[in-house]
Amino acid sequence: MKKPAGKLYHGACFYPELWDEKTVAEDMEWMKKTGINVVRIGEFAWSKLEPEEGRIDVSFLVDIIKRLHENGIETVLCTPTPTPPIWFSHGHPERMHVDQEGQVMSHGSRQHACTNNAYFREKAAQITEELAKKAGHLPGLIAWQLDNEFKCHIAECMCSTCKGLWHEWLEDRYGTIDRLNEEWGTHIWSEYYQSFEQVPQPAATPFLHHSSLQTMYRLFSTEKIAEFADEQAAIIRRHSDLPITHNSTLMFSVDNERLFQHLDFASFDTYAPQGKLESYVLNCDIWRNIKKNTPYWVMETSTSYAASLESYAHPHANGYLQAEAVAAYALGGQGFCYWLWRQQRTGSEQPHSAVISAWGEPSIGYENVLQVEEARKKIEPLMLATKPVQAHVAMTYSDKARMFHQTEPHNGIRYKDMMTDLYNVLLTEGLHRDVIFEGAELDGYKLLFTPLLPHVSEDYLSKAKAFVESGGIWIVGPMTGGRTGEHTIHTSCALGEVEKWTGVKTLFTFPMDEQTTTGEAFGETAPLGLWSAVFDADAAVGTIKSGVATGKAFLSETAIGKGKVVMLGSMPMGDDGNKLLKRMIRHYAEEAGVTVKTDASPGTIVAPRMGDDGKEVWIVVNMDGKGGTVTIPSKGSVTVEPHGYSIHQVTKEEVHS
Repeated sequence: MKKPAGKLYHGACFYPELWDEKTVAEDMEWMKKTGINVVRIGEFAWSKLEPEEGRIDVSFLVDIIKRLHENGIETVLCTPTPTPPIWFSHGHPERMHVDQEGQVMSHGSRQHACTNNAYFREKAAQITEELAKKAGHLPGLIAWQLDNEFKCHIAECMCSTCKGLWHEWLEDRYGTIDRLNEEWGTHIWSEYYQSFEQVPQPAATPFLHHSSLQTMYRLFSTEKIAEFADEQAAIIRRHSDLPITHNSTLMFSVDNERLFQHLDFASFDTYAPQGKLESYVLNCDIWRNIKKNTPYWVMETSTSYAASLESYAHPHANGYLQAEAVAAYALGGQGFCYWLWRQQRTGSEQPHSAVISAWGEPSIGYENVLQVEEARKKIEPLMLATKPVQAHVAMTYSDKARMFHQTEPHNGIRYKDMMTDLYNVLLTEGLHRDVIFEGAELDGYKLLFTPLLPHVSEDYLSKAKAFVESGGIWIVGPMTGGRTGEHTIHTSCALGEVEKWTGVKTLFTFPMDEQTTTGEAFGETAPLGLWSAVFDADAAVGTIKSGVATGKAFLSETAIGKGKVVMLGSMPMGDDGNKLLKRMIRHYAEEAGVTVKTDASPGTIVAPRMGDDGKEVWIVVNMDGKGGTVTIPSKGSVTVEPHGYSIHQVTKEEVHS
C-alpha cells in the first residue's frame, strides 16, 4: 500500500460537478493562492457519472484529477454511494431506507437507500469498480474515501431486506433459537420464539422493546454497514494500492472500531463549537488511536460556521481556525480540510461557510484559512520529524457501550456527552492522554479509566487483568460491568466477572438521587447520582455520607498483583463532583507514576512530540482566545498569545525527571 507523501495536507471538499468550466478553472487558481494542496471530490456525484442506469462514464472526475495535479493539488477520491440517482429510487420503495416508525425514505437529500439492499450493493459495486479502474493509478490521487458519513442522518433500517438479513445474523450468532431464547430470557411478556424468522425488528411498539432485541439489532446494523465498507474497499484494492479511509464521527450510528478494522487510516468530521475545546481535542485523541502509528485526517471542519436551511452556528472568532489546525497537526494529524471550498448556490446547505463564496469572492473565513496555511508551512518540518509521545493515561471509549446506553438511557444519559465531560477531567488535569477503543492494546499505559462500559467483554477483562497484575491502576466505573453481552442482568453477582475477579462485594445497584445522596473521598464531598453500585465498606476509599445507603462505599480499591483496581460505583455530580473526580484522578495518576503531564492554564493544551533522536518538543496551543501559560522544564512559565501557538524543545530527562 502506498502512503500519502511526506507533507502536511491543507484541503477542502470540492464539487466541480456543480459548476461550469470557467468557475472550475477559477477555483483552481484560487486554491493555489490560498495554499490548498489537496481536495476531496466525488462523494455526491453519482448522477453525473451514471445519469442513466448502466451508462457509466467517470471521465469527468478523471479529467478533474489530472487538472488538479497539473496545478499542484492532490486528490482524495470518494465513492459516490450516499446519493443514488433518481433512476435507482423512482418507483422502487423496496430499495429505500425504512425508519423505526415505518416511514419509507423518498428520493432527495442523501442516505435514502438501504445499503443492505442487494440491488444497491450491485450498483454501488459497479460504479466503485469503474472509478477504481479508471482513476486508481492517476498521478495526483493520494487516497480514497468510502461514501460519506455513514449513518449520519439515519439509524437502523427496518426494511424487508434488513429483516431477512437480521434473521440470518441471529442464526449465525446463536446457532439455535433455543439458545437465543435462553440468552435473552424471552419468556418475559410471552416473547418466546419458535424460529429465527419470528424474531421482529425493533420497529414501533406500544411500550419498550426487549433490551436484548434493541441492542442486538443495533449491533447487527453496525456490522452490516461495516461489511459494506469492507466490500467497497476490496473492490478498490483490486485496482489501486492507495490508502482507504472513511469520514466518520462519534455521533453516527456506527461502530467505528469495527468500521475502521479493514481501512488504512482514520479520518473524522468535526463541527465542535470553539467553546467546547474538550469535544474537539477528544476527537483528536481518539482518532489518533484508531489506526495506531498512522496519522489521522480532519476531513471536514468549517472555515467559520456550520449552517443548513434550518440551522446555523455562530462564526469562529478570528484566529480560532489556526488554533484548531495546529492542535490537529500536533496531536497526530496529517490532513486538515474544510467543508467546503466554494459555497453551494443550491440545495439544503446553501448558508454553510466556505473558503470562497458562491459568487467567487473570499468568504468571512478566508483570512483565517490563509493564517492556517502560514502555520502549516512553519510547523511542517517539525511535525514530519516527530510523532506524539506515548501517553501514560488511557480512557476507553466504546461505540458498543453507546448502543447499550441508547437502549437503556436511564435518566436521559447521552453517552458521548458524558464521556466528553469525564475526558475533560483528564484534560484539565494536564495529563497527556489517549482515548482508545475496547480492542486496543494497553502497552505503555500506567493508568486506565473505564467509565460507562455496561458490558466488559472477556477480551477486555483479560487485557485489563494483565495490565493491573503488571503494575497498572485500573479505575472501573461508574456504570461499568453491570450488563451481560446480550444486555441482560448478571445472575451470579451485580458486576459479573469484574466483581468476581476483584472480590469487591456489590451490595445493590439503584438510581442514586443527587438531591439527597452525598459521598466523601480524598477530603472532597459531593452529590452522587445516576445508576450506582454500592459496595461493602471493607475496602472503602469513598464513603456514602447521606441517602438510603449511608455508611456504605461508592469508591473502593483492591491491590491485585503489582497493581490496583479502583471501583467507582457512582457518579460525583455538579461542580463539587468535578472537584472530587479531579482529586481522584490526580491521586491515582501520582500513585501510578504518571509523568507525561503539564500545568497548562485552562483553555490551553500541550501536545508533546518526540523525534527519533530522543528530543522532545511541546507544542502549546491556546484554544479559548484568552491566552495561556504553561511551565516548561528548565525555562519556567511561558505564555502563549490568544489563539496562538508556541514550540518548545526539552529533553526527555528534563520533562520526566
